[in-house]
Amino acid sequence: MTSGSSEAWDGDRVRTWLERRLTAARLDQAAADRQGYAARDDYDKAAAEEWVYRALQAGGHADGQSAFAGHVKALLDQDVYRATGVHDDLRFERHVRGVLRKLAKMTKTNDGFGNTLRYQG
Repeated sequence: MTSGSSEAWDGDRVRTWLERRLTAARLDQAAADRQGYAARDDYDKAAAEEWVYRALQAGGHADGQSAFAGHVKALLDQDVYRATGVHDDLRFERHVRGVLRKLAKMTKTNDGFGNTLRYQG
């Protein structure tokens, strides 16, 4: 295991984290949508997070650290990320890659999946 954490990989904890982050991303999208034109970047960022968490949930690879890391890497290796309703496709893709890089680090160190708070640093 390539974990930098003393804890063992916990697929249930990762799935719970993904579900909570998906819910938070949806709430952030709704809030940005209500703010209108000025919050376009916030909307695209929340849409990117939602896209990533939905893609990772659909993969069903959360039970194993190496399988989950491989799934994150496969998503990161994609050239194009498609989503409807975003304001700027390039900004959306940049945010998707940023979220995936953050998740790759979290997966490698097995750190951060216990933080299920809505607002994260």
